[in-house]
Amino acid sequence: MENLTPIALGSDHAGYALKEFIKAYLIDLNLEVKDFGTLSEDSVDYTDFGIRVAQKVAEGEFNRGILICGTGLGMSMVANRFKYVRAALCHDIFSAMMSRRHNDANILVLGGRVIGSELAREIVQTWLKTPFEDGRHRARIEKFDTIPCSSGRSDA
Repeated sequence: MENLTPIALGSDHAGYALKEFIKAYLIDLNLEVKDFGTLSEDSVDYTDFGIRVAQKVAEGEFNRGILICGTGLGMSMVANRFKYVRAALCHDIFSAMMSRRHNDANILVLGGRVIGSELAREIVQTWLKTPFEDGRHRARIEKFDTIPCSSGRSDA
C-alpha cells in the first residue's frame, strides 16, 4: 500500500458528525490525519473547507483527502475545480474501489446525509486499500491535466 499519511480531512456542518467518525477510524488505523475543519455543526459554507483540502492535495502536500458534506455533491464540485485533483463521490463500495482502480482518485467525497457511518467506514476502508491499476488508465488520467482552464463562456 502506498504511503497514505497524512490524510487531509474536511467537512461542512452537515458532514461534521461523519467526519469525526471517519477521523476516529483513521486514527485507529494509525494513520496521520490533518483536520481542516469545520469544528462544529454550526452552519458554514462547504466551499471554504473543500477548497482547503483540494488545494493541499493539488499542491502535493497530501497524497489523499476525504471531504464530507450533506450530499457530497458540493464538495465534489469544488474539489474537481483543482488541477491534479480527482475527487470521487462514492456512496457504495464498488464505486470506491473503481474510483481507485481506474481513476486513481485522490480525494474521496462522502454524503453525510446520504449514507450511514458503518457504510462510510467500509467505503473509506476500500478506498484506502485499493491500488491504482495504472496501465491503460494512466493515459486517460493524464488527459485530465491537459484540459485548458477555460470556462467556455463569453461573460467569464
